[in-house]
Amino acid sequence: MRPLAVRVRGLTKEYGAHRALDGIDLSVPEGAVYGFLGPNGAGKTTTLRILSGLSRPSRGEAQVLGVSVAGGDDAGERLPAAALREVGYLPDVPGFYPWMTAREFLRFSGRLFGIARQELDSRVDALLDLSGLSGVRGRIGGFSRGMRQRLGIAQALVNAPRLLMLDEPTSALDPMGRRDVLDMIGSLRGHTTVLFSTHILTDVERVCDTVGILDSGRVVAEGPLSSLTMPRGVHRFVLEVSDGADRIESALRERSWLAGISRQGNSLSLTADDGTAPQREVPAIVSELGLPLVRFETLETSLEEVFLGLVEGGGGGR
Repeated sequence: MRPLAVRVRGLTKEYGAHRALDGIDLSVPEGAVYGFLGPNGAGKTTTLRILSGLSRPSRGEAQVLGVSVAGGDDAGERLPAAALREVGYLPDVPGFYPWMTAREFLRFSGRLFGIARQELDSRVDALLDLSGLSGVRGRIGGFSRGMRQRLGIAQALVNAPRLLMLDEPTSALDPMGRRDVLDMIGSLRGHTTVLFSTHILTDVERVCDTVGILDSGRVVAEGPLSSLTMPRGVHRFVLEVSDGADRIESALRERSWLAGISRQGNSLSLTADDGTAPQREVPAIVSELGLPLVRFETLETSLEEVFLGLVEGGGGGR
């Protein structure tokens, strides 16, 4: 089992009578690209602010890279400076000095960490290349939203962090901007632990290996993406032959594991209460009937189906 970059237990945040986080638990493995998924207002930003040391929880415990974050409003310390040096953070609305170039801004950020000049020059060159901004000479004030987001991620990486936290990094971007940012995030897999919040399901499916789903300040599901989208209870399959689908349908209806079947042309959709019997018996039936098999595969539950099944409306967080 991989060690954890982030460990949260019973984390609660209250603003007066309003409870933004309601005892959440999270486990972010080192090296993972972790999608922190939830509707707007679920509490994603509040969680990231606590983990980055910008806010304190009311109750509960959190560890970032093995270092404890404050245990409450009136107890403990925020994330120590030594730990902060190993964390990169991009807020949902990053700020920049518009008169600077991308290179100047990254150099400025690197100097705040005390990075030696020669090392910083090399690192800035690499980050400009990674973010696709190496050939851009204009001032940041003239950048598109996508360019700003890519620069923001590069700035969050300037200290070579072990953990990178991104708050809605693809929000409000056009399709090309989203693609560029997601490609940048995906390229970090295995080198840097990435925890990024989003409400966009397709972004999570594209780059994440681990997912936590937050709703109204509560974690309603967490785990590897593959385990969340595996069929649960009812298993689904699709079977396609070049001809003779009616004969296969008749043979399959005699099977005790079959829960449902529908046919469209030479393609059949099957549901079963057993995940292994169809994989063993369907190819055998096709072979016995002497029919050419075009396709037979298990259908996973989509992340959208999982998400909608778990999340009952938004609200309850910040």
